[in-house]
Amino acid sequence: MKLHFISLGCPKNLVDSEVMLGQLTGVGYELVEDPNKAQIIVINTCAFIEDAKKEAIDTILEMTELKKSGSCKLLMVAGCLPQRYEGELSELFPEVDVFIGTGEFYRVAQIVEDWDGKPRNEIKESTFIYDHETARLHTSPHHSAYLKIAEGCFHPCSFRIIPKIRGKFRSRPVDSIVEEARGMLAKDIKEINLIAQDLTAYGKDIKTDLASLLEGLVDLEGSERWFRLLYTYPHKFPADVIEIMRDCQDICSYIDLPIQHINDRVLKRMKRKGGGKEIRKLLEEFRKKIPNVSIRTSLIVGFPGETQEEFDELLDFVGEARFEHLGVFTFSPEEGTPAAKLKDQVPHDVAIARQTEIMELQKEVSLSNNNMFLGKIVRVLVEGSSDETDMLLQARHEGQAPEFDGVIYINEGLAAAGDFAYVEITEAHHYDLVGKVVG
Repeated sequence: MKLHFISLGCPKNLVDSEVMLGQLTGVGYELVEDPNKAQIIVINTCAFIEDAKKEAIDTILEMTELKKSGSCKLLMVAGCLPQRYEGELSELFPEVDVFIGTGEFYRVAQIVEDWDGKPRNEIKESTFIYDHETARLHTSPHHSAYLKIAEGCFHPCSFRIIPKIRGKFRSRPVDSIVEEARGMLAKDIKEINLIAQDLTAYGKDIKTDLASLLEGLVDLEGSERWFRLLYTYPHKFPADVIEIMRDCQDICSYIDLPIQHINDRVLKRMKRKGGGKEIRKLLEEFRKKIPNVSIRTSLIVGFPGETQEEFDELLDFVGEARFEHLGVFTFSPEEGTPAAKLKDQVPHDVAIARQTEIMELQKEVSLSNNNMFLGKIVRVLVEGSSDETDMLLQARHEGQAPEFDGVIYINEGLAAAGDFAYVEITEAHHYDLVGKVVG
């Protein structure tokens, strides 16, 4: 039978999708790009914020309409949305045959095989985490992959629904992660992006730590590879990880460090551990010990009770910190979270205006940062033809993560997708760079 699969949301969700695809293709289902030709359609959903829920619902509606006119016999909705809204979705979408939560997605092939034509909800507490022996179908570009090292979350942030959807924090053993990375490198994957809800907490539940994991990874045989750290929590960031990043060229001088805000009162209302002083000190440590580090962060504006003065403090901080990459979310009052019940909700138009103001400032900060690359020769990972035009190649230096950050457009010289090359930067724009291959 033919299978069409839709994966929504973040890279952490993509890994779950690849596990499901590994299970399904492993027992003989044929993956097709055209949903009109599929007998089975699976949608792996995200439900982190309102926009993600809307995208998931729109996709489900589109596929239910297609089911009426196409060849689809079994429509399945998996992931965060059914885990969060168990029971409600069955009433909203009677056309969906099976709902699978985050605790049962790894059983997708068995669930398909056992389906008797009747609607089913396969939703249990989320306790599963895959390992190096779990079947997984790699769907990212052949040179880059995501490696999930932990699942769930320790932190009771007042605005996040993730702990209720993904369960308690649980780390994979070091040996399992190292073995999966070894297999990726053997397949000529050049960039391994380590992901979790919180990389900083890795190992706390199994008596190890992130530094020990990184040491195991960099000891793997092979050359020309990047390990990148995504989604780290700033509170009590391990100093030995900064030192390993400084000393090991295989680990990108890049850190994804979502701080959310800088004002102490707002951080306290968010139930974020630590405060503005700790954040500033950590950023100072990174800049001091890894002078070429690229720091990415994310912020929330319009959090309940955020005053103009507190926003101004955040705006000034963005100008001072000069982040290489920055994203800004407006507060989303997610039902089931403490923050949704807080008084003094900031009007949406005010939050949007604050988001715009920060991004306008960051646009100029980013251009200033990029101008420092002019005339320099940087090592890049070539991705192939540009997303903009086949006339250009596209690449990234170690300070640019896939999907989230800017890219380097190559308008002179040749290099193969998946190769490392050296590029001289000839133009700098607000978010992207332009250069020519020199080696």
